[in-house]
Amino acid sequence: MMKRGQIALIAIVIVVIMIVVIGYSIYKSSNKTSSLKLATPTTNTPTTVSGGTTPNTTTTTTTTTSPTPTTGGSPPSTTTPTTTTNTTPTNVTNSSASVQAAVNLGTAGNFIILAKSGISTTGTTSITGDIGVSPAAASYITGFGLIMDSSNTFATSSLVTGKVYAADYTPPTPAKMTTAVSDMQTAYTDAAGRTNPTATELGAGNIDGMTLTPGLYKWGTGVTIPTGVTLNCAGNTNAVFIFQIAQTLTVGNGAIVTLSGGCQASNIFWQVAGQTTLGTTSQFKGNILDQTAIVINTGAKLNGKALAQTAVTLNANTVTA
Repeated sequence: MMKRGQIALIAIVIVVIMIVVIGYSIYKSSNKTSSLKLATPTTNTPTTVSGGTTPNTTTTTTTTTSPTPTTGGSPPSTTTPTTTTNTTPTNVTNSSASVQAAVNLGTAGNFIILAKSGISTTGTTSITGDIGVSPAAASYITGFGLIMDSSNTFATSSLVTGKVYAADYTPPTPAKMTTAVSDMQTAYTDAAGRTNPTATELGAGNIDGMTLTPGLYKWGTGVTIPTGVTLNCAGNTNAVFIFQIAQTLTVGNGAIVTLSGGCQASNIFWQVAGQTTLGTTSQFKGNILDQTAIVINTGAKLNGKALAQTAVTLNANTVTA
């Protein structure tokens, strides 16, 4: 016969064993989970392209599966939209302006109006600067009411703030005028021979309403400016414009050549093979180097020089350097 103490001890041992077994079973049960695999997100990196670009935006969907600490069942899927920018290159044309040196006018630059065959005016014209003709004589300077100076080397006029010269005046005037006309022709040839144009045949010869930057512009035709054009030097007061015109230059009535950004009329050169015509009340800027005639119609204003290899015709105009 077992004693009561032995029986109690056995009972305690049995209870402990049961508790251990039950606890282990619960532990095993709670740790039974499905094997889960984590999805690795993918990242699209934009590509950088030199030059002009046009961005295109596309959307990529990345699915990430996260483990769930619950017994049984399938883990939920989380969908996260990712925005990726794809950069596609676009062709960009950069116009590089042709940097030009000023045309050297030589001694022709001493004259605001210079012609080979004559200078005429009607109406009340106002000219600030010297004018002259060669090889033509003083008789081909008309409408100015010339008054010969006592030295016979130049004349004066109430319409001219400056001096008037002609090839038949007393020496050294004839030689002076011959040199000036030669320099005028050399300057014309220089301007006509410049290369590497910024633009050719711009506007098919009609540059009305345009804003142009410094450089060399070339046309195989004539050029018209019906109402106006703007020349912008962007703060560079030494910037040079050269316009090579194979035929005529026609500026409309009331048209205005506007200078902005520090442009100087003395640095603008209009090389014209045909006739230059400035319309009534127009306002023109720059040095006109014309192989033929320059006609400045009623009330037009010129800030620059009129240098013609034939004649210059004026009508109640204002011409200043």
